[in-house]
Amino acid sequence: MSTQGMNPLDPKLQANALIKMNRADCWLVCLRLWELSIPCWCEPEQPLRVQINSATAAAQLWSVVRQLTASRLELVSWLEDCWHDS
Repeated sequence: MSTQGMNPLDPKLQANALIKMNRADCWLVCLRLWELSIPCWCEPEQPLRVQINSATAAAQLWSVVRQLTASRLELVSWLEDCWHDS
């Protein structure tokens, strides 16, 4: 899959976040961030680069990455805490 047609940013722009992760996770995170209209790109053997323009974008990035990196137990606990807080 080529990044040319999917890359919403000029790769020369500075990223606000660089996240090291395996290639498969990088693509999953990048695809989800594109759906959320958060500019990002993923190149072979490079960290995920994300442009963060707001607190909402930062929170969404954290949430998307957490879904891939947290254990099932951590995610269940987090969800239960959210239910109790609402």
